[in-house]
Amino acid sequence: MKLVRLLANLGYGSRKQVAAMFREGLVTDAAGAVLYADDKADHADVRFDGEPLDPPQGMLLMLNKPTGYTCSRKDVGRLVYDLLPPRFALRNPVLSTVGRLDRETSGLLLFTDDGQLLHRIISPKASVSKVYDATLADDLRGDEAATFAAGTLMLEGETTPLEPASMDVLGPRHVRLTLTEGRYHQVRRMFAAVGNHVETLERVALGGLTLDGLPSGEWRLLTAGETARIFA
Repeated sequence: MKLVRLLANLGYGSRKQVAAMFREGLVTDAAGAVLYADDKADHADVRFDGEPLDPPQGMLLMLNKPTGYTCSRKDVGRLVYDLLPPRFALRNPVLSTVGRLDRETSGLLLFTDDGQLLHRIISPKASVSKVYDATLADDLRGDEAATFAAGTLMLEGETTPLEPASMDVLGPRHVRLTLTEGRYHQVRRMFAAVGNHVETLERVALGGLTLDGLPSGEWRLLTAGETARIFA
């Protein structure tokens, strides 16, 4: 692939804009030699303004999503894509969230430009676990864990019961819930079904991945080994 197309696909600009960057000498090899638009070079050997290129197609990254951001490209207000470098929104193939967290849910959110990987993670057949910490408006009654684990709970407006979910009690109004599904507003609707209300909700793990100290609003790329941990 010619370098001008490579950089355009990575979101550094349109082909016309990228061509101008080559003329300005912004694209070099690792040794600092200027590269030209029609050149071919290994991805890892190319530098843009002295920095290595973003990863090629197949990128997976983790964001610690703050509350108040929407997992959308088009909604009004603050969007999760605003927390990433602007060029990421221009990548081809497109960078998408792996599932969604609602506006008032924080925590671990993945993005990828690999459609097959995205569908593999969210597929019900994969049964990737999702772990949430929730604080509740009212004290627990004591029977919630058994209700969620039974695999018989039916959410309002649905005709299929939820898969069994495990719940650990962390305090009178604080729980950790592990699911293998990702239904719309599932945790909030589960507690509504047992007469309670979720006040704060954070996803703290996905498969074998955790936030591992990543600050709120920050992101980082994941390694192949970390990607494999999702399915461990």
